[in-house]
Amino acid sequence: MSILIDPPRWPAHGTLFAHLVSDTSLAELHQFAEQQEISRRAFDRDHYDVPREHYDRLVAAGAQEVSGGELVRALLSSGIRIPAKYRPEKLGTILSRRWARTLPTEPQLGSELLERWSQSHRHYHDRVHLLSVLEALDWLAKDNTDPQELMLLQLAAWFHDAVYEGTSEDEFKSAILARERLWGVLSPGAVSKVSDLIMLTAGHSPADTDRLGNILCDADLEVLARPTVAYQRYAEAIYKEYEHLPRPLLASGRSKILTGLLEKDKIYGTPAGIQRLEPGARINLSNELELLRSWL
Repeated sequence: MSILIDPPRWPAHGTLFAHLVSDTSLAELHQFAEQQEISRRAFDRDHYDVPREHYDRLVAAGAQEVSGGELVRALLSSGIRIPAKYRPEKLGTILSRRWARTLPTEPQLGSELLERWSQSHRHYHDRVHLLSVLEALDWLAKDNTDPQELMLLQLAAWFHDAVYEGTSEDEFKSAILARERLWGVLSPGAVSKVSDLIMLTAGHSPADTDRLGNILCDADLEVLARPTVAYQRYAEAIYKEYEHLPRPLLASGRSKILTGLLEKDKIYGTPAGIQRLEPGARINLSNELELLRSWL
């Protein structure tokens, strides 16, 4: 399989629409669409919506006819599919509900943080990343973590990139913000712990004995172990956040970060992270390094 199309069954604008996808890469999908003069405006994050009058032409050009179920399964297995929960219209509600479970007494603080995570200059460090970290905490912290510890981990996740300016001071400023906003809400010891956890995300090198620190850092780095196409989407979002830099400079800085991760005895610090994430992360990092070397 490669370029796939499902039957035109989705009504809109007085006609029926089909979904055009690739189960290999978004680059391949965009190239095919351009060749067939399908407007980029028809692209919706992981597929093109195409009216039924184009269906036969696209099939003749090489798009493989599949059922709607087959198309979704192919996208999921490829890593290209973006689940509905990660779409902009869903994220605010989902994250607001999560905040209400974490710190229900402070709804205004939750709204402030959501606004920060929604800033337009964020391409990777955005609400999708926040939800992904919180979801990773769900399974990384499910054993031997009491409710108080879980709350501290979740708050550290909410604050860890709350200040994002693309500088080495981001984690420090985020930790200061957490201290300011949580002071008087939590005990001084709890505020200090949240701040310390945030600072660990700057270097992702917690002590072996720091159980909570390892859980948070593993959750923050979960993205490194995603399927190939999903990892490439992550890397492209990182590049976009630094597109103001010359490509060789971006490649040099990014290469140092990836090399540092690969030189560690282990990237992840929890047993679950090592077992579930380590192998895939090392493959993805090595492949990206090969790409970055071609930019130097």
